[in-house]
Amino acid sequence: MAVHEHTHRHPGFRFPSLRRDGTTPAAGETTATATATRAYVFAGLRLLTGFVFLWAFLDKTFGLGYATGSGKGWIDGGSPTKGFLGGVAAGPMESTFHAWAGAAWADWLFMLGLLGIALALVSGIALRLAAVTGTAMMALMWIAEWPPAKHLSDGSASMSTNPFADYHLIYAIVLIALAIAGAGATWGLGKAWARLPFVSRNRWLL
Repeated sequence: MAVHEHTHRHPGFRFPSLRRDGTTPAAGETTATATATRAYVFAGLRLLTGFVFLWAFLDKTFGLGYATGSGKGWIDGGSPTKGFLGGVAAGPMESTFHAWAGAAWADWLFMLGLLGIALALVSGIALRLAAVTGTAMMALMWIAEWPPAKHLSDGSASMSTNPFADYHLIYAIVLIALAIAGAGATWGLGKAWARLPFVSRNRWLL
């Protein structure tokens, strides 16, 4: 029995074809499938991230009993920033955050930021603006928690698990990635939004 050596081998693992007729899909078809899959993945990530911001806004506004206790919501006279900023115990802006804690302007900026980012992500519009404002918000919250600190200002252990990468950094990267990928076009209003005349003239609104 003769053994024929194949001169054109393609290294690497390849998934078997899932087509019903058993034929190998064309390169263009494979690329289109991968592009569609990527679009759905980014759309799902966009919606999940949007729900994170939306839930934070709703919980802090109405005191739904999770991070914000019942009766302590913004609508009940509570401050969305007082507890977090007032509890800052490390980092170069500790005294500054204490001064901002509970201030009306800080509450309004924080809550409007949460709502704006949430609506942008859920609807799929203005993702670039959401990425910029969201990254700025996450940077301030990162500084407030100050992961590099091993000890708090009172000398107790900070319990920081990583000196750099934490969930604020992850959220910022996700927001930037969603904007770059144009994730609002799938399961969102991104395409319709991009066709509006004032958006076409101001591409930073995409």
